[in-house]
Amino acid sequence: MIAHTEVSVARQPSQRPEADEPDAKLDETTGPADPDDTDTDLDDTDTDLDDTDTDLDEADSDEPGASGDRSLWEEVRIDPVEIALPAGAGYTLRAYRLSTELTPTDVSDRDQDDPFLARAAATEDDEEVVILDEEFAAALEEEEKESRAGRRTRDRDRTDDEDLTDEDLAEEEEPEAEEEEAEEAEEVPVFLSHRGKLLLFKSAEGLVSFIRSGAPHDLAQLDSWDELADRVQPADIAPLDEDSYELDLVVENLRGGHDTWDPTLLIEAGEAARDLAYALRMPSVLDMLSSGSSLDDLDEALRSTVKGGLGGFMGRRRLKKIGAQTASLGWRTIIGKISAAVDWRD
Repeated sequence: MIAHTEVSVARQPSQRPEADEPDAKLDETTGPADPDDTDTDLDDTDTDLDDTDTDLDEADSDEPGASGDRSLWEEVRIDPVEIALPAGAGYTLRAYRLSTELTPTDVSDRDQDDPFLARAAATEDDEEVVILDEEFAAALEEEEKESRAGRRTRDRDRTDDEDLTDEDLAEEEEPEAEEEEAEEAEEVPVFLSHRGKLLLFKSAEGLVSFIRSGAPHDLAQLDSWDELADRVQPADIAPLDEDSYELDLVVENLRGGHDTWDPTLLIEAGEAARDLAYALRMPSVLDMLSSGSSLDDLDEALRSTVKGGLGGFMGRRRLKKIGAQTASLGWRTIIGKISAAVDWRD
């Protein structure tokens, strides 16, 4: 359309008399070009271009999250997340809050379903019945009283030696208590889950329908949940790239060997697995990814290679020492445990 317009505009001067032929007559059939007609043609061309741009804008607006408006998620401090597992990919929600503001998900149903955990709990109960009889409990209580009395005596002696008042002692103890409270309150993840199960939805419409349904789940305890339920639309379920995790590709990538390992894929998978393990209360997965474990060494080495420089060189050397088979087997176990804790919806 644009090329045609340029050609037609370029040919307009040819319809006027040449400069060296002032007396030349115009062809009566063709006639001089009417300026008004020319302007009309240009206006029509501009209108067509505007219509084309409008159509493109409408097409873009039909795509979820194409507008890039994330004001809703920023206000409620909750994010849509996409997780791909061997069984498929699905949408869920994740938020970060202080641990003191959250009630952990209830995993009692999961413990009852696990025969090994049930057997261990029964053994502990039996041992408590045998050991903690009334006489032994009374002895423990008496011992604890004597211990507390001994601590008070030591504090009194220290006060006499250092000439400290009770107020001074209280001032010393208060900062320590505040530090302990500050250490206990940390920002932790919480997902759209219920009774230890992660709720995954195969479509944005299904997720929005559940959000509006009022069904019980762990995110209902957030103070911004009601606002999200009132305002969310299927088009808003558009996770950012950093909130999309391809856990289904991890094991295959690790099996390919050191030269094929994808640092971004594996690092993001580790972040997602840690968040899920904490939120869903999966201590075995947390242990496998804890500091000092082989999978944590893999994660640290991958992060070093991404940074580059001397650290990247050292990171690549560390990667060579990590067995591909060990890493792939470990991640296969983790993904299997996470998959078992998923409740697929719609």
